[in-house]
Amino acid sequence: MSINKLENQIKEKKSFLCIGLDIDLEKIPNHLKEKEDPIFSFAKDIIDSTNKFAVAYKPNIAFFEAYGISGWKSLEKIINYLNSNYPEIFTIADAKRGDIGNTSNMYAKAFLKNLEFDSITISPYMGKDSVEPFLSFDDKYVFLLALTSNLGSEDFQQMEMSNTSNKLYEDVILTSRNWKNSDKIMYVVGAKNVNEISRIRKLVPNSYLLIPGVGAQGGSLKDICEKGLDNGLKLLVNSSRSILYCSNDKDYSNKAMEAASKLQNEMKEYMLEKGLIQ
Repeated sequence: MSINKLENQIKEKKSFLCIGLDIDLEKIPNHLKEKEDPIFSFAKDIIDSTNKFAVAYKPNIAFFEAYGISGWKSLEKIINYLNSNYPEIFTIADAKRGDIGNTSNMYAKAFLKNLEFDSITISPYMGKDSVEPFLSFDDKYVFLLALTSNLGSEDFQQMEMSNTSNKLYEDVILTSRNWKNSDKIMYVVGAKNVNEISRIRKLVPNSYLLIPGVGAQGGSLKDICEKGLDNGLKLLVNSSRSILYCSNDKDYSNKAMEAASKLQNEMKEYMLEKGLIQ
């Protein structure tokens, strides 16, 4: 998918909402569990009810792998449904892969070629030869894990580097700009890192930032927009549980639609306040 389509979606929908598909069978409505494929049925209803407000969907691969072959088949059905019915919507495989070159080649083929996701999340820990295979496909993109929100992010990502006076995550971002096809790299920044968002935006002014953690994880959409939203509109804010699990009854898709609509309206207001749309 051309990145121009994503840019057009953001402007047309006045939204930069990404909905994470972290589907847990223990949390979906009980009546769906009688279906042949409850994971797909739930995802399809969520997608059909929220696509007017979202510009991207992000299936969390672990939530499908946990169910073995049946979970993987559900994932295949979901991505095929998105690509067939909503080809204008950007898709992200939240897989957090990253391994030696040969292995990364196979991961890239699995998610970007066979499943036809538009992008994938990647850990940069093993360096450029673990990332560049994912950057070799036309109109496919990588979201590099730059600065996450988990407690353990302080173990390495926030370490100060003696040779550059940067924090490690900053050196990772700057180094990645020298990799082959680095124009296809986007960056994941956890929502709790509000103060760092403006710093990262200065390091990569022309790159998309994917910011998870709004909603159930307590991230502030207002703060994120103040720090990361500029004229380029290169921002995706992810919300998962606060949309997926608004209700565990038969009104779950309507409640999800209401939650997505509320976030989209907030995004629209911030875009208007900044004069980014009319």
